[in-house]
Amino acid sequence: MPDATPNLKKVLIITYYWPPSGGSGVQRWLKFVKYLPSFGWQPFVFTPENPSFEISDETLMKDIPKEAEVIHFPIWEPYGLFKSILKLTGKESVSQIDLVAAGKKSFFQSVISWVRGNVFIPDARVFWVKPAVAFLGDFIKSNGITTIITTGPPHSLHLIGLRLKKKNPALHWIADFRDPWSEWDLLDTFSLSSWARMRHRQLERNVLQGADRVVTIAPFHVDRLEFLGKRKVDLITNGFDEDDFTSIQRIKTDKFTIRHIGMVDELRDPKPFLLAMKLVCQELPDFKENVKIEFIGSVNSAFRAFVASDSSLSSIILFSKPMPHDALVKLYGETDMQLLILAHTALAAGNLPGKFFEYLASGNFIFGVGPEIGDAAAILQDTHAGRMIDRNNTTALKALLKERFDHWRKGTAEEERSVKAFSRKALTARMINLMK
Repeated sequence: MPDATPNLKKVLIITYYWPPSGGSGVQRWLKFVKYLPSFGWQPFVFTPENPSFEISDETLMKDIPKEAEVIHFPIWEPYGLFKSILKLTGKESVSQIDLVAAGKKSFFQSVISWVRGNVFIPDARVFWVKPAVAFLGDFIKSNGITTIITTGPPHSLHLIGLRLKKKNPALHWIADFRDPWSEWDLLDTFSLSSWARMRHRQLERNVLQGADRVVTIAPFHVDRLEFLGKRKVDLITNGFDEDDFTSIQRIKTDKFTIRHIGMVDELRDPKPFLLAMKLVCQELPDFKENVKIEFIGSVNSAFRAFVASDSSLSSIILFSKPMPHDALVKLYGETDMQLLILAHTALAAGNLPGKFFEYLASGNFIFGVGPEIGDAAAILQDTHAGRMIDRNNTTALKALLKERFDHWRKGTAEEERSVKAFSRKALTARMINLMK
C-alpha cells in the first residue's frame, strides 16, 4: 500500500484486466493509471485476485506507478463447469479464440456458446458483482473516494458501478465502454435467445442512464451508445505511450516484412488479404522470394489449417505466440508494414483496436483491411499513416501490395505523420476533465 498522499484527489478504477494480464485490453487503464498522479490524482485499482486470462505479460508491471494502490479481490468464475464439459467431449483444453465461430459450429461449440450467451448475462464474471459491491461500499467510505470508474468488457463490471451508485448517489461514476454491449458483434456468435438479448439491452440501458459520464473509444460507438442511452457520450480513443517508443531502432530488413499483431478469429479473418497476396506471388516472380508475413498472437485453428493446406502461403507465413509488450515494440523497428484486419461485421466502421494506435506510433505503413468509410479509415487518411481497403476488393488489395513492395525495394522513406493527439498522456488529460 502506498503512503497516504493527502494532496492527491482519489479515484477508484474497477477493471478485470490488470497486469500480469497481457494484450491490448489491459493497456487502456494501465496507461491512464500511469499518468493520473502527474495530474494530481491517486488511483485505487480494484481487480480480481485470481482472474482467468490466456495472455500474460509481466513486463507491463513496470508501468504501475508507486502512488497506485491495487486491491486484489477473489473472484469465482464458472470455468470449472467449462472444464467438465471439455472432459465429456474428450478434450483436455481448447483456446477461447476457437469458440468465436460465426458460421457452422461443432456440437461442442454450440453448447458452450449457448451457455455463455444465455445463462451468464452479461458475462461469466457476473458472480463477482455482489461480493465486490459488498466490499467496495465500506472501502470507498473509509478512503474518502468520491469518483469511481468501471471499464468493460466484461460489462458485468458496470453493474458494480450501478449498484455502488444506487447505494451512494453522491459518487461520481464514469462508465467506460471499450467495446459495445448489446450490439457487440461477439454476442452474435452466442446464439442468444430473444429473452437474453432483451436482458442485455435492459442492463445496458440501466448503466447508460445511471452513470454520470459514459465514455467510449470510437466515434461510431459514441453515436450508437447515445442512441441507445438517450444521453451524451464522450469520446476518448485508445492510444500509445510515447515512453514505449523512444528506443526503437530501425533495422533494414532482408525481406519485405509484414506483421500482424493480435487475435485472428472468424470475425477478424485475414484470408481475403492472403488470397490477394497469393495472386501477387503468381504475378511478380520476385515477390514470393522477398516477402514474409508473421502473425503474432492468438490464432484460431481454422486459420492455421487454411495456411497449412496451401504450400504457397505456408512458405511465407510464420505464426508466433503472444509476446511481452517490450518485445513487440522492438519488432516495430524490424517491420516494413503493419497489417490491420478489422472484424467484418455491422460494427466494422467503429473498429479502433488498441494495436491500431501503436501501429500509428511505430512509423510503419498500415495496410488496413476493412470498411473504406469508417473510424480507422478516417484516422489513416488524416495522419497519412496508411490506407484502408475493403476486404472484397481483391484488385485494390493486390495493387496496394505491389505498391508497398516497390516502396520497400526502393528504400523510400515513409511520410511524416502527426499522431501526438493519441499519446497516452494527452488522452489522460482529457479523461481528467471528465473526472472533474
